[in-house]
Amino acid sequence: MDNKRNGKKGNSKSDRLAGEFARELGKDVSKVINHREIFGPGDIRKKDYIKTADSRIKFTMAVIIIIFAALIGRVGYIMANKGDEYSRQVLAQQEYASTSIPAKRGSIVASNGKILAQSEKVYKLILDSYHTLEGETNDHNMDVTLDAVEHIFGVARSDMDSFISANPGSKYKVILPEVTYAQMMNYKQYIEDQNNSVRSAAAEAHVKPKASMLINSSAVYFEPYYRRVYPEGTLASDVLGYISDSKGAAGLEGYYNDILTGTDGREYGYLMDENSFERTTIEAENGKTIVTTIDPYIQSVCETSIAAYNEEHAGEFREGEMGSVNTGVIVMKVNTGEILAMASYPYYNPNEPNDLSMYTPETVSSMVPYVAEAMSGASGRTVSENEVTELDVSAFLWQNFCTGVSYEPGSVCKTFTVAAGLDTGAVHDGDTFNCGGELTFGEGKNATTIHCHNRNGDGILDVKQAVEKSCNVSLMMMGQRLGKDEFLRYQRNFGFGSKTGVDLSGEMDTSGVVFNENTMGLVELMTSTFGQGFRVTMIQTITAYCSLINGGYLYKPHLVSRIENDDGTVVQNIEPEMIKQVISPEVSDLMKDYCIGVVDEGTGTRARPAGYRIGGKTGTAEYSGKGKVSYTVSFMGFAPADDPQIAIYVVIDRPNAASQEDGTRYACLICREILGQILPHLGVPKTELITEEERKDQNIPNTAVLHGSSSQEGGEEEETEGGDDITVPEDEVKPEEETGEGDV
Repeated sequence: MDNKRNGKKGNSKSDRLAGEFARELGKDVSKVINHREIFGPGDIRKKDYIKTADSRIKFTMAVIIIIFAALIGRVGYIMANKGDEYSRQVLAQQEYASTSIPAKRGSIVASNGKILAQSEKVYKLILDSYHTLEGETNDHNMDVTLDAVEHIFGVARSDMDSFISANPGSKYKVILPEVTYAQMMNYKQYIEDQNNSVRSAAAEAHVKPKASMLINSSAVYFEPYYRRVYPEGTLASDVLGYISDSKGAAGLEGYYNDILTGTDGREYGYLMDENSFERTTIEAENGKTIVTTIDPYIQSVCETSIAAYNEEHAGEFREGEMGSVNTGVIVMKVNTGEILAMASYPYYNPNEPNDLSMYTPETVSSMVPYVAEAMSGASGRTVSENEVTELDVSAFLWQNFCTGVSYEPGSVCKTFTVAAGLDTGAVHDGDTFNCGGELTFGEGKNATTIHCHNRNGDGILDVKQAVEKSCNVSLMMMGQRLGKDEFLRYQRNFGFGSKTGVDLSGEMDTSGVVFNENTMGLVELMTSTFGQGFRVTMIQTITAYCSLINGGYLYKPHLVSRIENDDGTVVQNIEPEMIKQVISPEVSDLMKDYCIGVVDEGTGTRARPAGYRIGGKTGTAEYSGKGKVSYTVSFMGFAPADDPQIAIYVVIDRPNAASQEDGTRYACLICREILGQILPHLGVPKTELITEEERKDQNIPNTAVLHGSSSQEGGEEEETEGGDDITVPEDEVKPEEETGEGDV
């Protein structure tokens, strides 16, 4: 009985030892052979087994201790020798914010320093949902922060709450696209005042202010950028252009975009050798400033004059329409090509280029047919009025009529025919021409008859008189002498058919709307001598005309006189560029004299401002479109007569007038009004006596009346220039000659 009890007790102790041994070896106790099968019950060798098991346990523990010691030693070595390197690698793999610093776009200024376009810093108001909710110090004060935004900026609290709930991880949400500096400072001051009030109240109560009562400025922040501003509104809008997607889209903004655009800077972080995170900044490089040749006073006078004309004559002949489809004015320095003013009507506001609210709905509707017509000409297909959108109307307004639209110039271009004839020797100053009211060339069915505006004929005229009376027949006779090849050579020399290179985006290419040796026949030559059948732009025509009266020198037109850094240092002066000499100085003197006669004795007498003597040339071209005939009328002038300094070109595209005579008169009157204001501004003295008739006609005060005679006594009514009546055989009629084309 005792032996059995002792055996069982002994066996129980042995089992425990075996279990410990097995666990030390990482084995399941069930897989260890029962020691009783080896030693037998009560075998004396069990003491040796116990000793062996203890030794193995001690050995195993020693190995584990040695391994841990080695690991600790290795880690210590790494920290001592490689710690900085590994720390930098870890830090470098972390994400750091890199912030762009916007560059300021360069300004555009007038010749007198007046700012016409500039960039001002504004801010986007950004909501950071993540920091509003999750930041260590930001998770209790969302209410007061968003309440502050609502109070200062009027952003609906419910909208912000909805966004935060739907986008808790968002770090960037623009809640206001444009905040001024004053508004931003007002918000920051409000935060400071509110938080100071909370802190003061807590200090008085001898408690720490609650975080939930403090406005969290890091959850709402401001991101700076630059907004383009045109301080003078619509002034010189066609010249300046506008900005779209931060790039210049038209005018000077487009042409000089690369110069005006600066280079953005950047702020970013990096690690120094001493394991500290540093932030570095590459400053933005602002764009350069361009100084224009535009005189803001002259520009304003031109714009005011053509706007007043269009408003005064709106609905005069075509009900519901403006005073014209387009009206343009350019004022240029004769001897340099500098443009002092360039104005078109209708115009737009570059601050809001898509805004049509300055025009009545009726006026906008009246533009639609002409927009459709222009789109049809540009696309080569018929565009219906129903297809025209508000954006199309806006695009119509963005188009610079002075550079981007072509038209038939009419009689203004008679001066170039005369100059070419004189310069080649085909025509001489003393030559005479007999106008019987029409000219027929060809025989039988091929005969073509072209009428003069004076169907009764102008009689015998010398060259000067032919220019003064704008006689079509005399000009065609000169064209016959000149011949097709010489006519085309001089037309190209004057710059027609090619771009002038004026520094504005959007100048029209007219190479496809003039004749060449293959397309010009006798009829085309005859009509071209008096400015019909081919198309030009205003900038081409005034550039060429300046060469007629400045000694024969063709200058490249330009609108920028110099380029400056943003600190005012001059980077580049843009000097006048003479392209070529197109006629001799002697011919230029004759042309100047002929054009003075146009104003003194001919079709342009109404263009002369009281007290001044000027020269010029009227122009009328027939325009067929929209199923009815209209006209493009113009006046080209220069002053002062004896020593021309400036040229002015006024063009009215399809005036809202009952007759072409009315339209021509309007062009002369616009010119007179403008010159009467800008010549004193330019310091040009009056040299002529002012008649009583001029005083009444031009609303001159009595104190300014000088009784006596001037080169035009008594303000006689001028002879107006008539249209060009052309009879062409049916088989020679081309579609564009028969119906006319819209501006393209």
